[in-house]
Amino acid sequence: MLQPKKAPRMAKNDDALIHISDIPLAVALLSRLPVRVAETSRGAKAAWAYPLVGLIVGGLSALMGLLALGLGLPTLLVALLSLSMLVVLTGAMHEDGLADTADGLWGGWDRAARLQIMKDSHIGSYGVIALFLVQSARWGALWVLYDTNVAHAIAALIASSILSRATMPALMAILPHARADGLSRNVGSVSTATAGLGAALAATLALLLLGGSCFQAIVWAILVTVVIGAIARTKIGGQTGDILGATQQIAEVAVLLSLVP
Repeated sequence: MLQPKKAPRMAKNDDALIHISDIPLAVALLSRLPVRVAETSRGAKAAWAYPLVGLIVGGLSALMGLLALGLGLPTLLVALLSLSMLVVLTGAMHEDGLADTADGLWGGWDRAARLQIMKDSHIGSYGVIALFLVQSARWGALWVLYDTNVAHAIAALIASSILSRATMPALMAILPHARADGLSRNVGSVSTATAGLGAALAATLALLLLGGSCFQAIVWAILVTVVIGAIARTKIGGQTGDILGATQQIAEVAVLLSLVP
């Protein structure tokens, strides 16, 4: 007599809200840092660790800024080197998402055209303008922060990197996928528990770094998430990897500007 097959047992870490393998998985996804990923099945469950990637990337960029200050470079160049490190460590993936989002959302006449433009590797005028404005704002904010108070500048740099990456799992939990393929679709759907954990982690780290100043920064990060989420839902019906990247970039700028004295 044939025995019924038992359902395959799911690994314990597949059900866990948090697992240590989530951190290298998040780092590998959101940066160019060389990490060994032993577990890839958790996908969207690792999204809670995105703020930790911000902590790592922001921390290394802050170290670059401190090194530049130690060499006696002017704060203009210190800010530029810190910003350059942020871009290099992530392979400019979020900047690319910003450009694609600007081109697609404002260059297409309907949902299908917008998604097609966002998938195109060529950059258009809207993308160029968006990159120029956002990167100029990041540079200018860091310049003023370094020129005013180095300790506050370091805290603001790291906190903005953390809080801006908490916006991504939030949008992944709130909005449906706008397309049937792409990076965001491959990662999967994020649960509200995972997104909430990421937000709580980011808020806690921001509080430790900024003290009471963190509250205005958190408000701006939330505002950016809500506004871009609403625009994305209206124009393309959901979120994509490009939308997530654009949200990260704009949230980072908003947080930095909110912390400029």
